[in-house]
Amino acid sequence: MRNRYQEQLDQLHVELIQMGAQCERAIAAAEKTLKMPSEALIADVHKAEAEIDQKERDIEALCLKMLLRQQPVAGDLRLISSALKMISDMERIGDQACDIADISKIVEDRSVLDQLPIRDMAQATIHMLSDAVDSFVKSDVELARKVMDADEAVDNMFSAIKEKLIAMITADASNGETYLDYLMIAKYYERIGDHAVNIAEWVEYSITGVHVGEHKE
Repeated sequence: MRNRYQEQLDQLHVELIQMGAQCERAIAAAEKTLKMPSEALIADVHKAEAEIDQKERDIEALCLKMLLRQQPVAGDLRLISSALKMISDMERIGDQACDIADISKIVEDRSVLDQLPIRDMAQATIHMLSDAVDSFVKSDVELARKVMDADEAVDNMFSAIKEKLIAMITADASNGETYLDYLMIAKYYERIGDHAVNIAEWVEYSITGVHVGEHKE
């Protein structure tokens, strides 16, 4: 029975790695649509999002099976419950990647992108997500905390983008709709960073039993 349970825990790790990779693919594909909003690229983002949704259902079913049949306690229970929380955040990342791709389809002035660190935000969030999933698989609290610390840089980039776009709207209100589209895109990347932090916080909880988010103001 224990051997079967360990196999299921190993499977959970594999499934989470795969779901994380799908999220990274969705974010990267969404970033490409900012410059080249082709139907093929946008379809690729939506395909990745559909795969993320399916993976969420698969992992949820696996976790519930383990909870019902194995009745885990202490550390194992925290690990499984944390995984259920993590996949919810990853599912939202897939949704937000789709939102970015859909907005990119209607953006009119693409030259604005070169004046904003949006693609830097995209790369930063990909790294945060990758490290968050790795920290779970490796039971690495320090790596999880590295993800939490990295969020400040993403927040700072968002603040810089917002200030720049406000100045651009003030100077050229006729192009305001385009500027607001870019602000929404930046906000979605900022939210993706927040979801990566949530994942890292659940990793720390699974290892230590303390959820740092509970102590935030």
